Amino acid sequence: MSAASTPPEQIPVRVFGGPTALIEYGGLRFLTDPTFDAPGDYPLGPGLVLTKTAPSSASPEDLGRIDVVLLSHDEHPDNLDHSGRALLADVPVTLTTPSGAGRLGADAKGLEDWESVELDRPDGGTVTVTGVPAIHGPGTREEVEPISGEVVGFVLTAADLATVYVSGDNASLALVKEIGERFGPVDTAVLFAGAPRLPVFDSTVVLDSAQAAEAAQLLGARRVVPVHFDSWAHFTEGRDDLVAAFTAAGLADRLQLN
Repeated sequence: MSAASTPPEQIPVRVFGGPTALIEYGGLRFLTDPTFDAPGDYPLGPGLVLTKTAPSSASPEDLGRIDVVLLSHDEHPDNLDHSGRALLADVPVTLTTPSGAGRLGADAKGLEDWESVELDRPDGGTVTVTGVPAIHGPGTREEVEPISGEVVGFVLTAADLATVYVSGDNASLALVKEIGERFGPVDTAVLFAGAPRLPVFDSTVVLDSAQAAEAAQLLGARRVVPVHFDSWAHFTEGRDDLVAAFTAAGLADRLQLN
């Protein structure tokens, strides 16, 4: 079966709450933005606190082997918390932003825009992980990054497997369009959503539900697994909003909520 015809159901994706999901791809186990701390208040900066409202549905001990962490950024507690940082020490490879790799140390590798790395598969062959651009807020990178920091998304490809896109904390549909033009159609899109709002910006800092549906169209995605829409008080749209937006766009059959 060709990569183009590989059913997306053959790529298991399990979501644990917040931005954290486990993707099994080519015999490797990829974990996105690990967050397993208990509900409570987590300082983000002077005068700014993020409140976690619900626990993860699993603990790090429940996950089994993790081969790679795909870390969109390391600076915010709703993307990498204390438990997540501890988990990184037991994972062979962490892929993240160039600046984040500098902060995290030797086992982390930073990916520039469109930079790829090849990972050996247990059964032979390789998986290619490409870092793709993301902007964590409204505006240009020059406007946003001094406030919210550097963020990266990821595309997973292999010769015999369908393509997977992990958006990270991205708010730019223009970047999604560019990624779709380079890699589309994307079979499985793990989209960070939730329409989170912070007082430092006058708009959402990650996709809202309608934008997630538009992103699915731009990518030609056959399956969308949303993450980053629950468990935190600054997320302003949840499960029902995603269902409504994808239904309005005629894409309800592509949405996988688990």
